[in-house]
Amino acid sequence: QINAVAMPLVMFLDACEHVARISRVLNQPSGNKLLLGVGGSGRQSLSRLATFMSDYDLFQIEVVKGYGLNEFREDLRTCLMKCGCEDKVQTFLFADSQIVKEQFVE
Repeated sequence: QINAVAMPLVMFLDACEHVARISRVLNQPSGNKLLLGVGGSGRQSLSRLATFMSDYDLFQIEVVKGYGLNEFREDLRTCLMKCGCEDKVQTFLFADSQIVKEQFVE
């Protein structure tokens, strides 16, 4: 789970268009989006901004040494329980660097 952290951003026209697209998709029922691009292109930052704009909670796993499939399933369970039981809308942010086992995406 990620806490609120200040993000100094420089917003240019393309970034504004991208954050508008991400926000539009997130606000749809069952909205999800796969963002592709080179490293450092702002996928995570713009996703965080769109999540904040929608007043959603952000959920992101923290990969530490020994993080495996059981821990990943427990994190998913925690995220889904907040959505189902507590009726909170969340954005699950999953970066390519967090895929330590191929089974995470199967």
